[in-house]
Amino acid sequence: MKSDHEFLSLADAYIRGEMNHQDATAFENRLLSDRESSEKFNEHKEFIARLTGYGKRIDLQQKLDNIHSTLDIPEIIKNAIPHKPLIVRLWDKYKINSLVAASVAILAVFTTLWITGFYSKENSSQYVALRRDMNSIRQNVKAQNALIKDINKNQSGNINPSHYGATGFALSSNGYVMTTYHVIKDADSVYLQNNVGNSYKVKVVFTDPAYDIAVLQIIDKDFKDFGSLPYTFKQNPADIGEDVYTIGFPREEAVYGRGYLSSNTGYSGDTVAYQVSIPVNPGNSGGPVLDNRGNIIGVINSKQTETDGAAFAIKSDYVLKAIAAIPEDSLEKKIVINKRNTLANLNRTEQIKKVQDFIYMIKVY
Repeated sequence: MKSDHEFLSLADAYIRGEMNHQDATAFENRLLSDRESSEKFNEHKEFIARLTGYGKRIDLQQKLDNIHSTLDIPEIIKNAIPHKPLIVRLWDKYKINSLVAASVAILAVFTTLWITGFYSKENSSQYVALRRDMNSIRQNVKAQNALIKDINKNQSGNINPSHYGATGFALSSNGYVMTTYHVIKDADSVYLQNNVGNSYKVKVVFTDPAYDIAVLQIIDKDFKDFGSLPYTFKQNPADIGEDVYTIGFPREEAVYGRGYLSSNTGYSGDTVAYQVSIPVNPGNSGGPVLDNRGNIIGVINSKQTETDGAAFAIKSDYVLKAIAAIPEDSLEKKIVINKRNTLANLNRTEQIKKVQDFIYMIKVY
């Protein structure tokens, strides 16, 4: 034990450089010749190095603590951070309350606009649904007499002037007719009148307000059937620039309108409709839009007031989807869409002669 203590004392003196040259040389020779002494020296040297490093860290920590104790930390932070303008400091203080108040105000404004119908198409100053107000128009005498005759048969009382007029067209040969929903909405009764003045009572069998579509069925006992329809529905999208036409009842007789398909979307980018450049007026709503080959590509339902010739037509694809969605058990007869087009090889005048027999004036009471 004494020998170890003496060796470690020599090792400390050698490490600290306290030996003279002769003693240091003798100690180094001992380490070279004695493996055990060399290993002890290396272990002791590493221990001393670690101890010294630890002592230095403790000393540094004490110095830092002493310096920190003399510092005014709040004053340093205050001087180091730039001062915010008054408006910014007020915002930081009250921003939560301000944001909540602003959110409530915005919600109230948009809710009010929605409730009052600001965003609905029907209330837009640039978008007009095309049903015709009939209260100020003198009724067709032959149609009026037919209606009076029908009402007398049913002993239902006197006839009142119709409220709205529009257009419809035969959907299938067994008495189903297509028109627009906004025309027959809230109707007490609906009648059809053809181009020679014959009138038929109908009932509403299906409506789709989202697509503005309504399907009517003739329930008049005098009606037989339409016969074979000459036109078909186009199932593929129509192309911009296609020559198109429509026949409708903006007045008491059928009116032909010609134009072209000007956009693949309707009002405000509505993908359910086309925009067509055709002059239309109230009463045209529900009229078919046909291409050169006699395919129905859409159904007129509205126009843009501030753009000349900008009318909108519900795409035939959506019309067919709406028809396919009608529950079969809600129909007395099945709706069979015509697949054979007999107009394709006819000129426009001949097409119109055939088509107009299947287009009707809608009268809503």
